[in-house]
Amino acid sequence: MKWDIGDIINFDAYPIHDAPFAKKSAQKLNETGVLLLPQFIQPPVIASLVNDAEQAQNLAYFTNSTHNVYLTPPDDNLPADHVYNRQITSSKGCITTDQVPAASALHQIYHDALFQQFICDVVGQDAIYPYADPLSSINVHYAFEGQELGWHFDNSSFAITLLLQAPEEGGVFEYVKDVRDADKGEMNFAAVGDVLDGKTPVETLTMTPGTLVLFRGRNAMHRVTPTIGNRPRFLVVLAYNDAPDIALSEQARMTFFGRLG
Repeated sequence: MKWDIGDIINFDAYPIHDAPFAKKSAQKLNETGVLLLPQFIQPPVIASLVNDAEQAQNLAYFTNSTHNVYLTPPDDNLPADHVYNRQITSSKGCITTDQVPAASALHQIYHDALFQQFICDVVGQDAIYPYADPLSSINVHYAFEGQELGWHFDNSSFAITLLLQAPEEGGVFEYVKDVRDADKGEMNFAAVGDVLDGKTPVETLTMTPGTLVLFRGRNAMHRVTPTIGNRPRFLVVLAYNDAPDIALSEQARMTFFGRLG
């Protein structure tokens, strides 16, 4: 069905058109690296999106793969046990932008001008752009029992997630902010190694269905712990870039989607 944006977003709780609210949200993101907006999406819409996710499950690419935290190929010039070459496990399913039904509220949210302006105001950018490839802008992630998303950095400067369905247990989003400085090319191998070895305290996010999260994941290492129980975790990732014509790397697309387009 075609939703009106006023029926999708909880404007009573989140007046995203209001400049003072956007400014306050930006301050929160800048101070903590994360903005948590519970009940951002109205319950009937979440119920519809959960149903869509269940119906599209047969299209999902399920993988139990390995990757480094930078989502790049190994470097043969470095030792096999170097942190850059250490392999992390990710095991989940995913449907891509081109597999999300055209009438889904996810497309309406993603392309809505008011929503995009709110995101720009919060992250401090003049404009945001979808991925150039047909797979990476809107993803629905499936995590059944034992499945997880391993430690990694995002390629984009920020990410937006929407929880559709929480598992019985597990599926906890953990992160450590300011581990590296990607803009300066500082990969901070020592700090990355400490996170991987469990030497660094992590922060966690508690989310309920309908919660929208803005997260700066380019310099913050993050993961989702294994799902526990019979109820799968459904999570939407709404990904934008700060410049046009950017595609997710071929390595990352093959790792997470199993195809390039």
